[in-house]
Amino acid sequence: MALLTEHEQRQVAEAIARVERQTDAELVTVLAARADDYAYIPLLWASLIALVVPGVVHYFSGYLSMYTLLLAQWATFIVLCLVFRLPKVTTRLIPRSVRHWRASNLARRQFLEQNLHHTLGGTGVLIFVSEAERYVEILVDDGISKRLDDSSWDGIVKAFTQQVKQGQTLAGFIACIEASGELLKVHVPLTHARNELPNRLIVLE
Repeated sequence: MALLTEHEQRQVAEAIARVERQTDAELVTVLAARADDYAYIPLLWASLIALVVPGVVHYFSGYLSMYTLLLAQWATFIVLCLVFRLPKVTTRLIPRSVRHWRASNLARRQFLEQNLHHTLGGTGVLIFVSEAERYVEILVDDGISKRLDDSSWDGIVKAFTQQVKQGQTLAGFIACIEASGELLKVHVPLTHARNELPNRLIVLE
């Protein structure tokens, strides 16, 4: 199931096209369902909890056999592994710093994979969102960073992050693109028409 419908993705592409008619910047948008599957997290938590189960059960019951305690341990491990594999549960088990670190790494990989570092004049701009991590980042190439300080994007990122948390990803993309466009048309105005990179929203499911 797509994170945004085809119609919604077209709205994002149209917003990019409108902005690029006023600036030399090349905008690329990426929407990821999650930055990582965190496969080791459910196993780690399930193992830690299963390790203490026999001791706790034995302390409160005091009469169960070693065989019964072992069964309780394995049953706990299996059940928790299944429960902790649910995406919403897994995300809550991961420290915020780890989630954001993984999302930030994915954003930087996408910046390179989408060739944003090869644009004429270094005017690539990546608007990246990872929904599971509620993470938003704007990455820019040298041609943009020389004209706009990193702090220029803070308010836009903060507003977009809040919209992602509220489940308003499409509205957040449109508002972010338009707000970025207002900055870019002033600091990186259009000098000649070009379109080096696709305007479509790139979805990573």
